[in-house]
Amino acid sequence: MPTSAPAGTSGASRADLVADAALALLAERGMRGLTHRAVDGAAALPEGSTSNVARTRQALLELAVRRLADREARVLAPHEMPDPATGLAGLVDALALATHRALTRHRDLTLARYELALEATRRPELRTHFDAAGARFRDRLTALVTAMGSADPARHALSLVAWADGLMFSCVAGSFGAEAPGLDEVRAGLRELLDGMLGR
Repeated sequence: MPTSAPAGTSGASRADLVADAALALLAERGMRGLTHRAVDGAAALPEGSTSNVARTRQALLELAVRRLADREARVLAPHEMPDPATGLAGLVDALALATHRALTRHRDLTLARYELALEATRRPELRTHFDAAGARFRDRLTALVTAMGSADPARHALSLVAWADGLMFSCVAGSFGAEAPGLDEVRAGLRELLDGMLGR
């Protein structure tokens, strides 16, 4: 969704520094490697700093989920999502670029998202935060396919998300890990999917 560069330390809040370090640790070491002490070290903060920001493990995970949503929103660049008036080509280009960014420049952020998603299946209280964080992109995507003339926007939005998530998982953590597609290949796959959905 190389480690994805945190949003810079200049002017960043202590909570953002802690959350960025937590996301980097999740990508590098997995859920077992995420401890308050490890976050202190990764963020180059005095011992105990992470506990002051997020006292419990649940609070640390929630902080990471919120930061993930903020950073992925920049990767997905919702301000670049097309006006429906630009037509299908604009939607394909925007979604292909966002997906390709998640596969390449922000691969570690995508890995961190998978770690948090799996943990949320075991922690109902985390699932609430994780689902709410993802809703803003899902809602925007549903509105876009509606504007494109989808006969079943909710189902088509789910199919698009499933296609993108499947591609990203396969190329980041699955059997195609060494074969990330190029931007043109991602664009072609999306075009085929959307053509079928919208009857073009």
